[in-house]
Amino acid sequence: MADHLDAPGLTSPMSDPRTDITDVYAFRKPGDSSKSILVLNVNPLAPALAAFFNSEAIYTINVDTDGDAVADRSFRIRFSGVEGGAQTATVHLATGALAARLNDGGPAVIAGAPASFGATPQITTRGAYRFFAGLRSDPFFFDLLGFINNLHFTGSDFFADKNVFAIVLEVPNSALGTSPSKTSLWGRTLLSQSGTLVRDDRMARAAINTVFNHGQDKNIFNSIDPDKDLTALTAEGITFVQSFRNTLTALGGDPELAMVLLPDLLNYDFSKPTSYLNGRRLQDDVIDISLNLVTGGHLTTDNVGPHTDYQSEFPYLGQPH
Repeated sequence: MADHLDAPGLTSPMSDPRTDITDVYAFRKPGDSSKSILVLNVNPLAPALAAFFNSEAIYTINVDTDGDAVADRSFRIRFSGVEGGAQTATVHLATGALAARLNDGGPAVIAGAPASFGATPQITTRGAYRFFAGLRSDPFFFDLLGFINNLHFTGSDFFADKNVFAIVLEVPNSALGTSPSKTSLWGRTLLSQSGTLVRDDRMARAAINTVFNHGQDKNIFNSIDPDKDLTALTAEGITFVQSFRNTLTALGGDPELAMVLLPDLLNYDFSKPTSYLNGRRLQDDVIDISLNLVTGGHLTTDNVGPHTDYQSEFPYLGQPH
């Protein structure tokens, strides 16, 4: 899986599917290279596990603009409580030192945006920004059962008929900084516990936590930010770098790729066309790319291809099943 159910035992981090990140995407807007589309998907198998967004949580898309793995800009999305089966969202954009802190600060670029829980997307436009949040077809494609069965892939796409909660932002590239060659992104969810915000889930590149971290290390990895990836210790007392090296060796790959995979960031040079690993489009076959990379070419495909329900216009994800 990309990042679905990435706590131990195929469960949601902190047992909350509403803030369980499944995938992160960033790509240039089709037909307008001056804008970017940012996608943060949560709630695997929606709406079976959860019917609404968590009104006590903060959903964030963080942007590093100078290559130090620390957020310099952060889109913070919060949802209202549920009233009459409906929710609204507010999007704040924090910049500078505020972006690296655990909060929902920054000026609002979107306010009062209705969430969509039916087939028809409700889209909110405010100035240069567009926003959607709600139920959509899961764009991820992967032979999950083959992965569980010791990488014996049969080409069965577990996610072909699954849904997620999608948060989709159209933003001007200027909102991502002025140094596209140094820009990277990651998703982060925050939960409120006893009045204090705590780190819940995180994701940048596809399948990093799923493949490389095991047992309690999955929770540890989710609880740290990317700037700690090179120095933080696993439950066994070794660095995540060494743990990644061990996994790469076991998979037949180059152990030195650990220093490429960490810190876990999705590089996104918005001055260039998008194709994974520069950003990520919905149709990018991240599993084939990753399999080939981490196994040293021994495995090149799971025999599953992109879905056919992607949309050509905002919010781009297909209608829910």
